[in-house]
Amino acid sequence: MPTDTQESGVLEAIDAIRPALQADGGDIVFKNIDDAGVVHVELVGACGTCPVSTMTLKAGVERIIMDRVPGITEVVAD
Repeated sequence: MPTDTQESGVLEAIDAIRPALQADGGDIVFKNIDDAGVVHVELVGACGTCPVSTMTLKAGVERIIMDRVPGITEVVAD
């Protein structure tokens, strides 16, 4: 079961990442954390159709969130 601390940590990490995504015309929307520690997000705007959005998600967003929030195992875009 995700903790409130995990959720607030994920939201803080997303807030830190958001300006870079918005500079490219996109954004990221937090959806939830499941019981396996997987963070579910939605990439919107230019990020939703960008061919390198998967790389951005895994190399950027996932790495930052996992570095900052213990117990997070993966970040996926739904």
